[in-house]
Amino acid sequence: MLAGQELKTLRNRRNITVRKVEQASRRIADFKGDKEFSISNGWLAQLENGISKPSSSKLFSLSVIYHVNFSDLLRLYNIDVEDKEIYGPVADPYLTQLIPGKDNAAFTSHTSKSTSLITGTVGTDVTYGHLGWADFTMFPMIRPGALLKIDTSQNKLTSGEWHNEYERPIWFIELREAYACGWCELQGNQLLIIPHHSSRVRVRRFTYPREAEIAGRVIGYSTRCVEP
Repeated sequence: MLAGQELKTLRNRRNITVRKVEQASRRIADFKGDKEFSISNGWLAQLENGISKPSSSKLFSLSVIYHVNFSDLLRLYNIDVEDKEIYGPVADPYLTQLIPGKDNAAFTSHTSKSTSLITGTVGTDVTYGHLGWADFTMFPMIRPGALLKIDTSQNKLTSGEWHNEYERPIWFIELREAYACGWCELQGNQLLIIPHHSSRVRVRRFTYPREAEIAGRVIGYSTRCVEP
């Protein structure tokens, strides 16, 4: 249903005429001392017919008059405030950012250039990360754009034996304003993020745990076998 038609349905459900909406909105505008909260009956008719789009002030007045949540009216116009953090990598795709998603499909399209953490619903200790398009730390073993499956219960570095690069634990690391993915070594209070030996990325060193912490171990990943 179109946004304007849904607003009309809400008004009819409350059994309110456009004239009464105008009168109620004027009282709200007078109380706030801002005429932007006032809604004329002519403008409301245009809104319900899809000719106009509301400002946040007028939409607030309608939410009060129709007894609905302001955020619900915003969703009619494809604005969901709960999705704000999901769009961080879209606005600034080269930054590594935390992305608490509603479900695991939030970034399966792999469109972001950032390395991101995506909260999942698979299990209590399982979440997902998106390897940014600018992150070549584990290239070519894990290519940029890969979807990473992370076990957050494994957040301590282990010193067990491994016989090849595929057995060597891969870690998802939380930095102070970013995330990273790679092999790790702990030397005193220094956490080293070790890149794949075929990549051209240098070893990065952080003070542990002040500058870097282990968010979890990568227990699975889907990655391209060719360049996009």
